[in-house]
Amino acid sequence: MDKHFRHCAGAIVFNSDGDVFLGNRNDTAGDSWQFPQGGIEKGETPEDAARRELFEETGISSVKLVYTTPQFRRYEFPDDIKKKFRERKIFNDGQDISFSLFYFTGNEDEICLSRHSPEFRDYRWASLDFAASHIIFFKKNVYHSVVQEVAPVIADYLTSRS
Repeated sequence: MDKHFRHCAGAIVFNSDGDVFLGNRNDTAGDSWQFPQGGIEKGETPEDAARRELFEETGISSVKLVYTTPQFRRYEFPDDIKKKFRERKIFNDGQDISFSLFYFTGNEDEICLSRHSPEFRDYRWASLDFAASHIIFFKKNVYHSVVQEVAPVIADYLTSRS
């Protein structure tokens, strides 16, 4: 049987300190930190989808696009998650994800996690290393890979601003 991987977009938002925005997911026990992300809708570019998902999940709109990964990365859901999805008539085996890197130009008071259907129970600004080491196990390879790709982009961007 062919597997189905949903195209989605992730938003990596960084601030002037070089820290990245992470949300702690509502639907898991304990800490489950990740970048905002969600499906790419018909007619959207990965950048458009990342910006939309970022706003829907966090209220953040004051950002400047800095970079988008040129390739999608794939992760597969574990069987228990696939089973829960199939019970809800969702037949994705995993996701192919593109990441867009945004520089945060707003203020903390812009962040609002209690939007229509909250994804996150809280948030933090943290290092890229923290993001890669605290992501749920089945996304670890993807996060390690994207962190290695965007770390020099963030450093170059912040250096060019000083």
